[in-house]
Amino acid sequence: MTIRTLAVLGIVSWAVSGCGTFNTVFRDDIAATRELRKQKTYCETIPRIYSGVAFDFCLLHAAPDPTGVLIPLALADIVVSGALDTVVLPYTIYRQTEDGNIRIYR
Repeated sequence: MTIRTLAVLGIVSWAVSGCGTFNTVFRDDIAATRELRKQKTYCETIPRIYSGVAFDFCLLHAAPDPTGVLIPLALADIVVSGALDTVVLPYTIYRQTEDGNIRIYR
């Protein structure tokens, strides 16, 4: 593999791991809540329907990020998460009716 290929793979894996939909739909609830607690969000729960978008908004509704990196990434991820949340909508509707909202602070 070339350095360029490794760099692209690294950026893609980093972007996917930060994706709100990936954190809320494809991982356990505890992983999503851990990420939001780490960012000191003020959100208490997020719905499972369009949870990736809600995750990103909760990142924006958190204590200020001293690095200044979080806001542009969250804003860019809202678009990607919105598209992915639409694709997984039947599954998240089912999970919402069965399990309810994802509780961040218990």
